[in-house]
Amino acid sequence: MATMITEECINCGACEPECPNTAIYAGGVQWELNGMHDAISNDFYYIVPEKCTECVGHFDQEQCAAVCPVDCCVPDPNHVETEEVLAQRAKQMHPEKTFGELTAATSHFRK
Repeated sequence: MATMITEECINCGACEPECPNTAIYAGGVQWELNGMHDAISNDFYYIVPEKCTECVGHFDQEQCAAVCPVDCCVPDPNHVETEEVLAQRAKQMHPEKTFGELTAATSHFRK
């Protein structure tokens, strides 16, 4: 499932530079993927589900959640996805990168 940012967000911005997929945007900012799209939230940072890979292929945990000082980066129950789907998305978003086999170091599903 994609990660989401709850309304408890304090708009500190710690999460945005940590995302390997540039899936996190400040409130009110349009997001980009095959064109520009309206902001998902106007009030606080948000994560674009179509760009989120839960850091699968990159890290063993979601980097936004790891740095969030108020623990508002949580699983999004409206976007439940498998490790396979998330890994494929990572490959599509980063065609320049060679992804090895998923391990405990590159997928929280393997812990």
